Amino acid sequence: MNDDLNREQMKEVFEEVSHYFFLLSEPTRLKILYALCKGEQPVGAIVKEIEANQANVSRQLNMLYQAKILQRRKDGALVYYRIEDQNALQLCRAVCGQMVERVMQQSGRMLPQPEIFAVKEE
Repeated sequence: MNDDLNREQMKEVFEEVSHYFFLLSEPTRLKILYALCKGEQPVGAIVKEIEANQANVSRQLNMLYQAKILQRRKDGALVYYRIEDQNALQLCRAVCGQMVERVMQQSGRMLPQPEIFAVKEE
């Protein structure tokens, strides 16, 4: 155990990490984060880009918002989302980058590895 934290604090840390990984373990939520790498988008554009139904996307967006991974703002009738937690983005980039490499190797393709979860410069 970490010398700086007691057992209860470590238990809390492990529970928080587990919840964080749970949030990032659902493919639709990963697709949402990937779509938002391009910058802030309204819900309708996210739904269209990830080709999912509105109700499911809204539910997933709300989970990511409640966890403070996303930020949202309203503009009239539209709700826009953007990535708030850059740590989540870095984690997705690292893990998905490894999976891209693995998939390419397994398929026998040795192409340059694409940058995945790259944030669009504004």
